[in-house]
Amino acid sequence: MTTNFQVRQASVHDLETLVPLFDAYRQFYEQPSDPALARHFLSERFAHHESVILLAQSSDQGLGFTQLYPLFSSTRAVRTYLLNDLFVAPEARRLGVARRLLEEAANTARALGSAGLSLSTAHSNVRAQALYESLGWQHEQEFREYSLSL
Repeated sequence: MTTNFQVRQASVHDLETLVPLFDAYRQFYEQPSDPALARHFLSERFAHHESVILLAQSSDQGLGFTQLYPLFSSTRAVRTYLLNDLFVAPEARRLGVARRLLEEAANTARALGSAGLSLSTAHSNVRAQALYESLGWQHEQEFREYSLSL
């Protein structure tokens, strides 16, 4: 595996590269493999301009991706982005791909006028937490996160 790769904003023309990565990401979170669903979901995000997807790619293959969703802070009256998805193919791990994706996510959000980025990770994901903190991400102490399944 090469350490020579680029990270750039993906477009609908990158679906063939993104679909297997996105499908593997879903499988990592214990969802069944469904490339057609992955293609449809990503196609919808591109068609409706609902996210920004960054792709890490070597000359011959996709190595990983991150997906940013726009949010707004009403109290601060600013745009922010949720870094919802971050995935690196198993064979590309420990090559700096996740770090580069996170750095480019910050650069992209900044260029889009965002006041910040947020993300959630499992309490047990200590390796990812160390990476986030090494890049200046702060562990949220003030707010507790909740979810409601519908």
